[in-house]
Amino acid sequence: MLYNQIKNIRRNKIVLMSICFLLLVLALLIGLMVGSYKMTPNDVVNTLLGYGDKMQNFTIFKIRLPRVCLAIVVASALGVSGGVLQGITRNPLAEPGMIGINAGAALFVVLLISAKTTAYYSSISSHTVILMPFVAMLGSLLAVALIYGFAYKKGVTPVRFILTGVGINAGITAIISFYQLSMSKGDYNQVLTWTNGSLWGSNWNYIAITTPFVLLFILIICFKSRTLDVMGLGDELATGLGVSVQKEMIFFLILSAILAGIATAVAGNIAFLGLLGPQIAKKLFGSSHRLMLPMAACISSIILICADTIARNLFSPLEIPVGIVVSILGVPYFLYLMLKEK
Repeated sequence: MLYNQIKNIRRNKIVLMSICFLLLVLALLIGLMVGSYKMTPNDVVNTLLGYGDKMQNFTIFKIRLPRVCLAIVVASALGVSGGVLQGITRNPLAEPGMIGINAGAALFVVLLISAKTTAYYSSISSHTVILMPFVAMLGSLLAVALIYGFAYKKGVTPVRFILTGVGINAGITAIISFYQLSMSKGDYNQVLTWTNGSLWGSNWNYIAITTPFVLLFILIICFKSRTLDVMGLGDELATGLGVSVQKEMIFFLILSAILAGIATAVAGNIAFLGLLGPQIAKKLFGSSHRLMLPMAACISSIILICADTIARNLFSPLEIPVGIVVSILGVPYFLYLMLKEK
């Protein structure tokens, strides 16, 4: 009887995983099809196989494919980062955009871009492109250090950590806004779009630089996923099972911050994506991080690709920041979780 129940649970999870991956493929296809230059599914498939005309090749390989690929990289980083933060704080409201990690990365990248160029993306030098992820990591790690330092009082409690992060986020966001006041109108508008989250400037250089780091840190986190499961049981029980809670918390905070920083370096501050993906994955696949975190990456990718497709086509030829679309989806769910927690 018990064996059959376990078998049914595994079968259901395999079915759900298959559905998620099919939805991801469908989202990719729609993202490649929809735009000012319309393409049919056959056009997209033929172009990917090398049978497209000049216009189709340019549209797919120069504009849309790098955009959806970067969306997957960014969403995976933010989804896993959010899942880790929720695991170590045992708080479903924790996510890198809300507690200041994204804001710290965004501040450092804005400073780098404004120091190196007066333009936006298209004129950024290759040297600056290489520096951006590392500068963003530094900014995100500094934000985490501030949060941990202010929240520490004979240890770090989940509630104090979240509240401190919200305060740090507000402070860093205010610094970015103050810094923008000294910019020209053109630079101000461009940086404003970027800090609200945008995949507008995506290209293969960003993908080549960020993908290895994102894959590496996600693999490290998945390898230590059992530690996250134990930490979710509570500090006392985790300590009793031999886990050094504060040491492991710092370790996972660093990895989470690095992932969020890399994502912010190339796509700006996209809030709530690290909330939606892990929460939906947890409801569908349970709380085991070994399965939940990869599926959080998949679900976050579906959400970001769909949100970006809406962002660039809703008011075409104008494009709204994708972060705004994700926030429109995320805020109601955030309020639902907050009320549920009460």
